[in-house]
Amino acid sequence: MTWQEQQLPGDHPPVKSGGIGVLVVNLGTPDAPDRKSVKRYLAEFLSDRRVVEIPPIAWQPILRGIILNTRPQKSAAAYAKVWSEDGSPLAAITKRQAELLQERIGGGVIVDWAMRYGQPSIPERLQAMKGAGCERILIAPLYPQYSGATTATVMDKVGETLGGMRWQASLRTLPPYHDDSAYIDALASDIDRQLGALDFEPEVLVLSFHGMPQRTLELGDPYHCHCQKTSRLLQAKLARSGLRFRTSFQSRFGPAKWLEPATDTVLEEEASAGTKRLAIAAPGFSADCLETLEELGMEGREQFEEAGGEQFAALSCLNDSDAGMDMLEHLIRRELSGWIKP
Repeated sequence: MTWQEQQLPGDHPPVKSGGIGVLVVNLGTPDAPDRKSVKRYLAEFLSDRRVVEIPPIAWQPILRGIILNTRPQKSAAAYAKVWSEDGSPLAAITKRQAELLQERIGGGVIVDWAMRYGQPSIPERLQAMKGAGCERILIAPLYPQYSGATTATVMDKVGETLGGMRWQASLRTLPPYHDDSAYIDALASDIDRQLGALDFEPEVLVLSFHGMPQRTLELGDPYHCHCQKTSRLLQAKLARSGLRFRTSFQSRFGPAKWLEPATDTVLEEEASAGTKRLAIAAPGFSADCLETLEELGMEGREQFEEAGGEQFAALSCLNDSDAGMDMLEHLIRRELSGWIKP
């Protein structure tokens, strides 16, 4: 019995308190690879002012009148290509990362997971953690490179949730880790392992990061700089003889100018220039998802081969690999310093 419980009157409802929690958060996913689920997911995702910075009075008619009536069917077909028995790859891997992190850190901390868009939601899991007695919670957005459209919107939703809670937990936030030696070492180790397992020697390794509108860079978002630094550090750490590197940005959407060079353009350029053997990795993604499995692994292969390439490999993200979990445990334990024993 805790000191607080000893002081409560006999008719007081039980109160759980004093706990520590970690909430790992990733982007999100539809509940199923069908048009209805994808439409619901895209409506939430593309209505976020951090994601689409066009004033709602101009954007919402386009979103509701055109995009949500055309894009869900195509996106649902793409999700169906990568859906597994465990459901969405992103959700399944994020859940597994949380479970393994729980095993590694032990019972003194509650580890949970959430999606910024879709289920399980941030409000739902924060309320559950508070109900389980967590008075101190580390929010861990699994985005190595900071962007207003990723890390910041997670914290927006956390703040919105806190606004409706009478008894709030004390919070910490996992900082961006784009240049952290633990992250770079984990990437280099895992990518080197995967390259060594291929049945061919790539001439080029493309490091593909999720794209952002060029306007975000001009407005001061550090994302582009973070990606470039990750790429530089990773190239220096890998240093494989005869391997050439390219850094690119994928997943362009809409007519606005996006960060360049675009991944699909790079793949076509390399093949057209005579590159026959190419591998591609996605260092900015903490878990495989639609953008890595379908866009890079399937569409990317097709683009490269149609332009004259012959051998292509899309490497896996860190996911719940030993290297990835060692890195994640290191980062989380460091941010929990003072809350838990070393």
